Order: sequence, then structure tokens, then C-alpha cells
Amino acid sequence: MTRQVAGAPRIALDTEANSLHNYRERVCLIQLSAGDVHYIVDPLAEIDLTKLLSHLGRSELIFHGADYDLRLMRTTFDVKPKGEVFDTMLAAQLLGFERFGYAALVEQFFDKQISKAGQKSNWARRPLTEAQLEYAADDTRYLGPLADLLREQLESKGRILWHREWCRRVVAAAAEPSQRDEDEAWRISGTGTLGRKPLEFVREVWRWREQQAERADVPPFKILGNQQLLELATWAATHAEDEIEKGPRLPRHFDSRRIQTLKAAIKRAHGAAKEEWPERLRRAPQVHTGPECKPQIEALRAESARIAGELGIPPSVLAPKAMLVAIARSDARDRKAMQASSGMMDWQVSLLEEPLRTVLETFDGASS
Repeated sequence: MTRQVAGAPRIALDTEANSLHNYRERVCLIQLSAGDVHYIVDPLAEIDLTKLLSHLGRSELIFHGADYDLRLMRTTFDVKPKGEVFDTMLAAQLLGFERFGYAALVEQFFDKQISKAGQKSNWARRPLTEAQLEYAADDTRYLGPLADLLREQLESKGRILWHREWCRRVVAAAAEPSQRDEDEAWRISGTGTLGRKPLEFVREVWRWREQQAERADVPPFKILGNQQLLELATWAATHAEDEIEKGPRLPRHFDSRRIQTLKAAIKRAHGAAKEEWPERLRRAPQVHTGPECKPQIEALRAESARIAGELGIPPSVLAPKAMLVAIARSDARDRKAMQASSGMMDWQVSLLEEPLRTVLETFDGASS
């Protein structure tokens, strides 16, 4: 197989991971298609994948939604592509497809229906079933032909360079190490409005959840969901004299040992000195913050939506809202300023620089 892969000018690639079932995410299956030949590689088996992975790093690779697979291949095998990457999902978005999922595109172009039954499979469990193997093989079976059809459309519309730049942006982002600040990772959604005392309880319960998840080798959400964690922590912060059994209902899988360790975590939070409590996060001041910036943002969004409509692509593809907010707040009016403030790609700023500058200039008289 390695010889066939090494000789292929391009390879369609997909992965299956164990993120829904285990604490530490890793690649559990690699699907490859080189022309009309399809392979399924089991990285959990005792085989040496060094040569194969080396060839993958040098070949042109085709993905659908490359960012996730590229990050997994980097974190599991330290594989970083040196050749070009073609992402069929990004291509479909640049062409204005409303349904750009892999299954939807395969159905549209090849009149084939792909089962979604394997999406939540436990890919770390062996042996794999025939249904799982068939599902896995289908994930790359049509990628090559699909890429050919989408590439042809991109070229005919003059958007192939847009796609190439976007793919390179995705590859570069996936190559960056994940930045997880262990001192701040506990700040889950919903903690932004909490005071310092309940934040201390959130932090302790979050740390407890991580320890329990790692010990049981399951994702943290299978121990306690984020919303449950917030409810429990904020309740515990105001009920120092009550046992946790009187608070929000605990999951059924909490045995006596787990409950005792949870009580210990809450006790630590109650015993923490005030000066040890976490600080509330304060947002850095930005240019043009406040209500006075909203008209600029809405005007930029309207102009971007107009141009996107002419191109036949969603406004969020041409310029996501966060990008336009950054431009409005920094009052960026030229290519360099727009890219520095918002991270615009060259193709985006080429389309939007002049129209967005014109929009911002209409506010000059009003502001003076």
C-alpha cells in the first residue's frame, strides 16, 4: 500500500477519532483514496506507519473540512503537509452552495446517499463492524472526483486563487500548537457574568471534573455537562451549610466515591481565602467601542452583503461579522490596516477595501 500511495500524485484523506468516547483525543482510523483504490489504515494496530505518513506529508491532499483532520494528524503523528491541500468544503462555500456538507455534495454530484450512522461510533473499539468500515471508506471514495468538479467551477469563476489562499490559511492555523492556558481553561461559557466567589467554585469543580474524566478515560462532558457544572458551582457558593445532595440533581452515574471527591472540591472552594479567588476578566478597551460604533458596523455588513449577493456567496464567507466589527472599531481604511485589524485574506480585501473605505468615509461628516 505504501508504494501505491507514494506514487499517487494526490491522495484523498479523512480520519476518525475517539473524541466522543475518550479523554485524550487521537486518530483511530485513517481513510485514503488514491485514484480508484481505497484504503483503511488502522493506527491502533501494531504496524509501522512511518513511511506511509512521510509520503502523506509530501503529497497533495484532498480533505472535506481540512482543519480538524490536519490538527488530529499533527497532534497524533506530527504530520504536517508540505504539498498543496484542496478542501472541498471551502470550495463549495466559495461557489455559493447552500448545502456544503460532504454527504449533500456527494448526493448532488453523484446521486449517491451516504449513511450518517457511523458518525458517533466508538472508533477506538475493535473489531470494527462491516457497517463502520463501509461508512469510513465512503468518506474518501468520492473526494477526488468531487475535488475535480469543484476545481473546474472555481477556475471558471476565477476563484481558484481565493480557494488556494484560504486552504493555505487553514494549513498554517492547523500547524500551530494548541494554546490551552491551564489557568484559564476552566472559564467555560457562562462564567463571564459571575462574581469572584462563584468563579472560585467553578474553577474547583472544573478541576475535579478533569481529574474524574482522565481517571475514567471519558470526555469531561460525560462526567458533568457545562451547564450542570455552572448550576452546581453557583449553588454551592451560596449554600455552605448544605450537603450537595440538596442542590441540583447529580447524574445517576455518580457513585459514593465520586460524590465524596466532589464534596472535597467544594470544601476547598469554601476554604479558599478571598485574595485567592479568580479575578473577573476585563475586556481590553477598543477603538470606537459603544453604541456610536453600531451604525458603522451595520453599514459595513450591508455593503458586504450586497457584494456577496452579487458574487452568489454567503456574506459570512466573504466577511464574517467579527471581521467587519474589527474594521469598524479600528476605523481601518486601507489594505494594510484592514488586514492587521481583522485578519482579512488577500482575496477578501481585494474585493472589499474600496467599498468598505467608502462606507466609513460617509460617517466622517457626522462624527465631526
